[in-house]
Amino acid sequence: MTIEEILKSTVPMDSSKKIIMNIIYTQNVITENFNEILKPYDISSEQFNVLRILRGQKGNPANMCVIQERMLAKTSNTTRLVDKLLIKDFVTRKVCPENRRKIEVKITQKGLDLLRELDPKVKAHEDSFSNNLNEDEKAQLNQLLEKFRNQ
Repeated sequence: MTIEEILKSTVPMDSSKKIIMNIIYTQNVITENFNEILKPYDISSEQFNVLRILRGQKGNPANMCVIQERMLAKTSNTTRLVDKLLIKDFVTRKVCPENRRKIEVKITQKGLDLLRELDPKVKAHEDSFSNNLNEDEKAQLNQLLEKFRNQ
């Protein structure tokens, strides 16, 4: 289905507008589906992102700046996200002994277990959106999106 059909547009769109509409609509579809996966676990996609960042630290703590710079959504309130994960026992937080102004956050075993349970569901979600593309088309789409974004 074309973006014009989805939006029930009767006015022709130029290519640039069509690209933006397609990207925004596609992002919303992906996000809605992803949120359905996370809903039973009572975490947001931003909290999930923080957990994945912390898992990537391989047992080492990360400070708030490291987490913030690796977030997909740069506008996220990292402190609030960490506070919510702390309440759920998915992370620990402590003051850095060398620099008392620095807060170190580390994923807990409970957080790792949650990610381990979610991993196959997230993989299936990701695959479901690209399973009608061959490997060359996936590489081309990634290349085009990166080219489009990095003006």
